Amino acid sequence: MRSLLLTWQLWAVLSAVFAALTAIFAKIGVENIGSDFATFIRTIVILLVVALLLLGTGQWQSPTSVSGRTYLFLILSGMATGASWLCYFRALKLGDAARVAPIDKLSVVLVAIFGVLLLGEKLSAPNWLGVAMIGAGAILVAYQA
Repeated sequence: MRSLLLTWQLWAVLSAVFAALTAIFAKIGVENIGSDFATFIRTIVILLVVALLLLGTGQWQSPTSVSGRTYLFLILSGMATGASWLCYFRALKLGDAARVAPIDKLSVVLVAIFGVLLLGEKLSAPNWLGVAMIGAGAILVAYQA
């Protein structure tokens, strides 16, 4: 069991499950409030939960132990996350969760492209076929007849 908890696959599947629940809960949550305010509430909850997790597991680190480069990229990541959440909640406010979420998951396609272009990662032909299929699937699910 311990070895299962150390696999990236388990954590990726759990991420997908929680992302799916996020879409459903958020769609219900934005019904009667502004999408930006909903994002604000969500952000406070995340901040509190992660702070408690860090304190409870003894993983808190001194802020001075983090390099400037690490801060830069984590700040950029946080800004991108914030922009993504604001856009996602606005889309959920305006559209169906079953159509918004697949378009949001086009991020998988973009991560593959950015990973190759910016990080020098390598993808095989079957990997690229999968990326193309994810893109096509997202578009087909979001399509309204």
